[in-house]
Amino acid sequence: MKEASTNEQANKAARPLPLAGVRVLDISQVMAGPYACMLLADMGADVIKIEPPGSGDQTRGAMGFKMKGPDSLGFLNMNRNKRSVALNLKSEAGRKVLLELAKDADILLENYRPGAMKRLGLGYEVLKEVNPRLVYTSISGFGQTGPWSDRPGFDLMAQAMSGVMSVTGYPGGPPVKAGVPVADIGCALFAVYATLSAFIGAKTSGQGQHVDASLFDSALAFSVWDICDYWGTGKEPEPLGTSNKMTAPYQAMACSDGYFVMGANNQKLWLQLCKLMGREELLADERFSTISLRLANRHALEVELEKSFRLQPKDYWVSTFLEAGIPAGPILTYPEAFDSDHAKAREMRMEIDHPAEGKVPNIGFAVKMSGTPQQVRRHPPRLGEHTAEVLAELGISDEEQAALGEQGAFAA
Repeated sequence: MKEASTNEQANKAARPLPLAGVRVLDISQVMAGPYACMLLADMGADVIKIEPPGSGDQTRGAMGFKMKGPDSLGFLNMNRNKRSVALNLKSEAGRKVLLELAKDADILLENYRPGAMKRLGLGYEVLKEVNPRLVYTSISGFGQTGPWSDRPGFDLMAQAMSGVMSVTGYPGGPPVKAGVPVADIGCALFAVYATLSAFIGAKTSGQGQHVDASLFDSALAFSVWDICDYWGTGKEPEPLGTSNKMTAPYQAMACSDGYFVMGANNQKLWLQLCKLMGREELLADERFSTISLRLANRHALEVELEKSFRLQPKDYWVSTFLEAGIPAGPILTYPEAFDSDHAKAREMRMEIDHPAEGKVPNIGFAVKMSGTPQQVRRHPPRLGEHTAEVLAELGISDEEQAALGEQGAFAA
């Protein structure tokens, strides 16, 4: 068995990653764009990160605390497996270099304000003449079209203007955003799905296309249950705290030492829950006899259940429910979640060697692939670390690089 396992590992190592040989130009900053390009890089793409000289990606200096080097831990967690080229796209020489890079690229991803790349002479219409098969992906706050398209847009604005904040928090409370950047990460995922679809299509047709991804559209796409409820009933969705509009009980519940989450979200589990708690009288309560009635009487249901839950600590209820097949779990902090045995088994924290930082913690790969597992091939790059290397691959000699430098290609 040990030999078979060794052979299996050798076969995996011998197989190229799915996107090996695919070249991506990453002209993006902060989160959605860099995150999307890191996902492509993790799958084997050669991602060349084009950054403004001097400052680089804005996220390099973010987060309010310093590492050993100049880059923030946030930057180091969204830019592994990339190469960095410092290029001044406001200079004619810098644009010339980018056009050379675009000739052999498969994908270009940018997140400038709509129209900015076009004003630089680097819009899709120009680059498709240079490379007809190029997939050109634009990420923005509100998309390339529409009356809001020229607005600056970040995750907070997308959550607010898409309706996400209107259903987040508790009834009657102040506006609350989701605790994680759902619009940013959601847009990154939608952008990757569309970009790879366009790339596969271009392999057959020879024609790339412009992919228009926005934080606003991505956040709206998450609204399935809420907007369908509104379209079906005409009732405007409201915040529900940890509850769910489809079923009850399915939420956080108070117990003797805090809170835990549980879900008896079908009739079978509801019957099992009442019997397990010794609360069979609830089965005869007409307010709770069906899912629809439990939803209509959600608050009364919560009060009744917490009468029992408050008699025992959360560990008791979680273990008791799980043993009985009722979904339940503790509410963990991020340190507790990453330090859990399960997160360790799933390798959701890994360490990357970095020339300035030493060992750098990184969030592990969110999906696992049996035949071609993702790999950390490169540390998150230092600003401009690979400029000379990449230009040499284009056939640009040292003398030509020096001349481009004199023309302002690599300086702010």
